Amino acid sequence: MNNNENLKRSIAFLLTCVLFLGITTFDSINSQNNSANSISTLSKLGSRGDEVRKIQQKLRQLGYYKGAVDGVYGTATKKAVIAFQKNCGITADGIAGAKTLRFMGLGSSSSSNSPYTNSDVRLLAKLIAAEARGESYKGQVAVGAVVLNRVEHASFPDSISGVIYQKGAFSCVNDSNWSVPPTAESLKAAQDCINGWDPSGGAIYYYNPAKTSNAFMHSRPVITVIGRHTFCK
Repeated sequence: MNNNENLKRSIAFLLTCVLFLGITTFDSINSQNNSANSISTLSKLGSRGDEVRKIQQKLRQLGYYKGAVDGVYGTATKKAVIAFQKNCGITADGIAGAKTLRFMGLGSSSSSNSPYTNSDVRLLAKLIAAEARGESYKGQVAVGAVVLNRVEHASFPDSISGVIYQKGAFSCVNDSNWSVPPTAESLKAAQDCINGWDPSGGAIYYYNPAKTSNAFMHSRPVITVIGRHTFCK
């Protein structure tokens, strides 16, 4: 009897252990799934919260959204996101997924040592290639430096993507030049800008006098001239 009782107790103990391990494993997997779902959550029509508020603030700053910054992803916010996506040349579905947030400058950095992601560098290089094709290397770096100077300036958006995609800021974003991929040289120029080289002397504007008659641009105090571009405050 004692041996039988001991055997029964041992079996009961083993079953309890197996059941406990099974529950623990299920909870762990469930937790991982919940975490993955949390990471892949998108802001879209009907969403609410802090991320939506940041999206609305960014879209207002860029000139796409004029509604209240209330953290509610309504029809007006969706329309603004679609307008932004169309201007960026990405899928215009009105959903603020990872790619759209990255273009807004709301994505995470690839390195804790730099405020800029690899996507930021590539986007800056794309702008340099489109705006400064045919200019000297120094002239290309100067154009990129203007973008970074705007990022740091209180009157402009606070991200590379925000500055580049600000409504009406760079006409090349909406013409055939934008379909041309960045070159090896423009990528190097973008990195030199980010590393601190600023041949523009702190300029926040530049223009080609032969191509623009814009009175505002011509009224800006000139800092320097590099190639065909005049850089100014």
